[in-house]
Amino acid sequence: MNILISNTSKEPLFQQIKEQIKEQIFSGILKEGDALPSMRILAKELKVSVITTKRAYEELEQDGYVVSAVGKGTFIAGQQPHVLREWQVREFENDLELIVQRGKRIGLTKKEMIHLLEIYFEEDM
Repeated sequence: MNILISNTSKEPLFQQIKEQIKEQIFSGILKEGDALPSMRILAKELKVSVITTKRAYEELEQDGYVVSAVGKGTFIAGQQPHVLREWQVREFENDLELIVQRGKRIGLTKKEMIHLLEIYFEEDM
């Protein structure tokens, strides 16, 4: 599992870990039943506190992305394709909400935002 954290980011370390694990689930890198490193091992690898990795794992479990078994470890939960898509859409909506708020703060109109979206959407085609 490849996780890169930034000590200069405004995003808390546990959140960076959590989001990168979710991204690896969404992209199919991590699949149902895959074991995550223990909290201690991950903390050591990332040079962070065990409390940081514990919080990331706990929030992932609360959100249904992982399951923990005492004495066995933490594993990627089974993801039904429609549930996985729903999670991905929810994450996209959260990101989009932040982008719209930023656009409003700098004075962009709805029409300008839609125009920018169309430009970026067509770029990938």
